[in-house]
Amino acid sequence: MAKLGKRTTAAREAFAGKDNLSVEEAVALVKGNAKAKFDETIEIAMSLGVDTRHADQMVRGVIGLPNGTGKTMRVAVFARGPKAEEAQAAGADIVGAEDLMETVQGGTIEFDRCIATPDMMPIVGRLGKVLGPRNLMPNPKVGTVTMDVKEAVEAAKGGEVQFKAEKGGVVHAGLGKASFDEAKLVENVRAFIEAVQKAKPAGAKGTYMKKIALSSTMGPGITISVDNATGNA
Repeated sequence: MAKLGKRTTAAREAFAGKDNLSVEEAVALVKGNAKAKFDETIEIAMSLGVDTRHADQMVRGVIGLPNGTGKTMRVAVFARGPKAEEAQAAGADIVGAEDLMETVQGGTIEFDRCIATPDMMPIVGRLGKVLGPRNLMPNPKVGTVTMDVKEAVEAAKGGEVQFKAEKGGVVHAGLGKASFDEAKLVENVRAFIEAVQKAKPAGAKGTYMKKIALSSTMGPGITISVDNATGNA
């Protein structure tokens, strides 16, 4: 068995015997043990009682975190004419139409969010097998298929986070950086949990939120009390 480093061993010892903490306690513990040489991302993972094979149990949504993510979001926009100019003026990193489609088909994906005007969807639709698995496919349900390109680009750049339940009913996201103040991280975590709670699908049966865990990029995870996080009794 590989020998653990001092930082990993210390983190595990700090987390030992602790479970089902409040959001505040979990944030303090995870932030306090994020001691890598870079600014670690504070990540959340939520296990939900849904079966994503059924359309009426899909969990998907978007939330503008109150304190942003601390990440520089690279945004690509599929648009033509005035809408392409609007996207560029709003700060989009890549703007194009057929040329952008060819770039993506060639395997070059240098963006974290993809936005498209409705008239571009026949072109973007051809990229489903490439963008879909990366959760980059524009979707009107989360505001990335829209004529209001300016607002969509600014929202993406301003700390908006998309979420979608993956196989097994797990939702995960980055909610800020370890350098953030504890209070700001707590606000972001609670806002995200509330957004997922509101996105509960009609087909969900039984317990919806099963488990919530918080971690940093290089650190161990700690569970958060679901009742404390959601306000349930």
